[in-house]
Amino acid sequence: MEERATGIILRLHPFTETSLIVHWLASAQGRLVTLAKGARRPKSPFRGKLDLFFMADFSFHKSRRSEIHILREIELRETFPSLRKHLGALRQAAYAANLIEQFTEPDAAVPELSNLLHDFLLHISNAKPATAPVLAFELKLLQHVGLCPAPENLPLTPGAKALSARLLADDWADLPRLQLSQQQENEISTCLQRLIGTHLGRVPSRRQAALRAADL
Repeated sequence: MEERATGIILRLHPFTETSLIVHWLASAQGRLVTLAKGARRPKSPFRGKLDLFFMADFSFHKSRRSEIHILREIELRETFPSLRKHLGALRQAAYAANLIEQFTEPDAAVPELSNLLHDFLLHISNAKPATAPVLAFELKLLQHVGLCPAPENLPLTPGAKALSARLLADDWADLPRLQLSQQQENEISTCLQRLIGTHLGRVPSRRQAALRAADL
């Protein structure tokens, strides 16, 4: 059965000398995996269309026996080219994609998380790398999956609670105007690290690099 989807590439790796496995976060289908047959061949119709964090409309043949489906056609919508101009932005994108994978189940629709990842990628591709967007992404993700207490119930000082509420509620474009002291930034980061570590059993290894992206 053939289906159509819109999604963002979270991860991809070689399957054979000529093919690729592509991991997607799709708006309607959730997290899914496709096999792009022949994608590594020079004249493949997939050539130039499959890369990390590309957003595309695509069709695939849904397998009844496997979690790996066959990719048929793809039409790019966004490639976020500015991400590839700054190592810090790439590290933040990689961390966000990794976190999404760990907080979602295969084939479970999560349109809110698809929108969250898209908006985060769009923001970091057009803004100077900073810590606040990563903290905002973590807060919004934890809220969407029902694992984040209301900001007023977080174990933070009053000032950090107020800033957490702003990180959670403000539009991405407003984040650069937030004034976080280093102490408040560290306090919120430590709190989120504990929440993430509690629910995953560990803190993702890419988190520290994402938070330090502004230093690159």
